[in-house]
Amino acid sequence: MGQCYARNVPVDGEGGGGVVTTTTTTTISVSASAAGEEVEVGRGGGGGGGRRSGRPSPAGTPRRRGATPARSSVAGSPWAGSPLPEGIAPSPAPSATTPRRFFRRPFPPPSPAKHIKASLARRLGQRSPATAQAQQAAKPPAEVPIPEHGGGGGAAAGEVERELDKSFGYDRHFAAKYELGKEVGRGHFGHTCLARARKGDMRGQLLAVKVISKAKMTTAISIEDVRREVKILKALSGHSNLVKFYDACEDALNVYIIMELCEGGELLDRILSRGGRYTEEDAKVIVEQILNVVSFCHLQGVVHRDLKPENFLFSTRDDHSPMKIIDFGLSDFIRPDERLNDIVGSAYYVAPEVLHRSYSTEADMWSIGVITYILLCGSRPFWARTESGIFRSVLRADPNFDDAPWSSISPEAKDFVKRLLNKDYRKRMTAAQALSHPWLRDECRPIPLDMLVFKLIKAYLRSTPFKRAALKALSRAITEDELIYIRAQYNLLEPSSTDGRLCIENFRMALLQNSTDAMKESRALDILNALEPLAYRRMDFEEFRAATISPYQLEALSRWEEIAGTAFEYFEQEGNRPITIEELAQEMNLSSAAYSIVRDWIRPADGKLSFLGYTKFLHGLTMRSSNARRHH
Repeated sequence: MGQCYARNVPVDGEGGGGVVTTTTTTTISVSASAAGEEVEVGRGGGGGGGRRSGRPSPAGTPRRRGATPARSSVAGSPWAGSPLPEGIAPSPAPSATTPRRFFRRPFPPPSPAKHIKASLARRLGQRSPATAQAQQAAKPPAEVPIPEHGGGGGAAAGEVERELDKSFGYDRHFAAKYELGKEVGRGHFGHTCLARARKGDMRGQLLAVKVISKAKMTTAISIEDVRREVKILKALSGHSNLVKFYDACEDALNVYIIMELCEGGELLDRILSRGGRYTEEDAKVIVEQILNVVSFCHLQGVVHRDLKPENFLFSTRDDHSPMKIIDFGLSDFIRPDERLNDIVGSAYYVAPEVLHRSYSTEADMWSIGVITYILLCGSRPFWARTESGIFRSVLRADPNFDDAPWSSISPEAKDFVKRLLNKDYRKRMTAAQALSHPWLRDECRPIPLDMLVFKLIKAYLRSTPFKRAALKALSRAITEDELIYIRAQYNLLEPSSTDGRLCIENFRMALLQNSTDAMKESRALDILNALEPLAYRRMDFEEFRAATISPYQLEALSRWEEIAGTAFEYFEQEGNRPITIEELAQEMNLSSAAYSIVRDWIRPADGKLSFLGYTKFLHGLTMRSSNARRHH
């Protein structure tokens, strides 16, 4: 049996300015006595239904940590050799890690890492040392063979493994089509090699091949992991900022994923080569590329779940080389209103709601906020010496915007980062909204279609006339700055040329024009069913503006009080009316237990909503979502 443990691996890196020269990569590992394998935080167990629901996977199945694709091993490459001592597995970035900063104040227990470690142990069918010793003392070991990975009954476990269908239906002529070269990257469940195409249109072209051993696919979940990674890569391939997928092959021993070779190195290495940080203008170029590809993924219903500088590679070594997102090993399909609840990702970039086990695409936006923070100042926004300290920092600490070099960074850039690193995921910008933020705004660059619009329209159509009046008043109070995004989304839906209005066909066609096979897998098109009322009426821009306004996101703005005050004045003129406590509770779908709360929101003088009541009514009373996927 194995146990969870943490290890800090020191890595030397060069830094300047705000960069600490000696950094530490913190991993949570799981040791298996027979296999001696390790997994990162969030890499434990999972795939298919297991990875979505957080249900413990069969014993002995650490989350697949695939080798990074498309890594070149030419002279001077950061992957030419590992600087770590013999016997120590390399981190995701062998040459260096992202810069760090020190927190001066301690964080009290309990440690959020405890349940993460316990979850990893459960997924691997392992126990903590204390539990194992107590059980061993209480009961002598049974005199039967112990399964290598902690399954139940040796013969039965062996039979289950033998019954697994490891045939993927991929092309079985890999050796005839590709000449495999030297290894350029290695993970726990596979490695990446250089390859050259032997035939066809790509004959002679250098490629990257991710080789995944079938021997390590010991459960149906780990097999589904591979299927989904290939499915996502195939469906999304073609975007200019996404690693290109060419082919998938298999033989009796391995699965081979053939992709383009990116020879420009990791984003992390470029950050370090620049002394630890980018200039604002250069950072904009990087962040725009990240947002473009992430907005594409999110519209298709794919959440990456492991965005970090190590997972972005440059096509060439040129300074202006395009950047590609890689490694969809932890990615998953997600429906528009769905919440995931398994803990995956990398500790420094993980969002607070992931640690709370209820998250969606907003978790990727948090990770982009962390990356942008690092690009601009050269240090991590959340850092600690231990993995539990990192998680406490993510959950409780606020990023430092006071120390150098933030004083020399523009207010727009700081506002951009703050709106992504908001611990309330409802207040974060989407990728499409981030591209319309003043820091990145470019009239020559189109803003992509945003699934958030469809979700907000769905909620609006289900709301009461009183709630619609409140939203209409709020929409009239926003400035032209906020209207840029809304107008762009309205125009993307191509309103009627005769009356400038929208119907359900506009929404359907907008999605279908952007549809890929991934959108079908994620069932993103199902949201159109909730927009069925628009089959019988049309929506003009004024109503669209009211429907697509987000009180949560507006509350994150520094001028929220001013916006809310102006909105309340409009509401007093056109929408406010006398309302009883019972009616207000019913409007908000609250039980009688909430009467004492909503009573304070109604003015005794005229029975109408007060300013406090108006703002509370816009937000609603929320409890922790119970929509996270569960298996029963």
